[in-house]
Amino acid sequence: MSSGVTRSMSGSFVGTAATVSIRTLNFRPKFVKIINATGVCFAEWCSSMPDASAMKTVTAGTTSYITTLGITPLSNGFSLGADTDLNVAAETVYWFATE
Repeated sequence: MSSGVTRSMSGSFVGTAATVSIRTLNFRPKFVKIINATGVCFAEWCSSMPDASAMKTVTAGTTSYITTLGITPLSNGFSLGADTDLNVAAETVYWFATE
C-alpha cells in the first residue's frame, strides 16, 4: 500500500548476463530506468507495462519495445532479465526506481 509519499531509490550493479534481482527498495516500483553505462544503452518500464518488458534504446539510437528479458516489478524491488544489451557480464549497470 502506498504511503502517500513518493519514494525513490537508485543504485548500481555489475551485469551478470543472467537475471538479476534488486530486492532493497522496500516498495513495489511503478517506474524503473536501467542504464548500462559501459554499453551505453538504457531501458524504461512503467506499471502499465507487462512484466519482463521495457522500452529499450541502444547506442545507435534505435528504440524498441521488448517483451522478454526486460524489467519485472517485485514486492520489494525489481528484476532485470538477461537482455544482451542491458545486462551484460562485467558491465556497470545503474538503475533508478520510484513508487
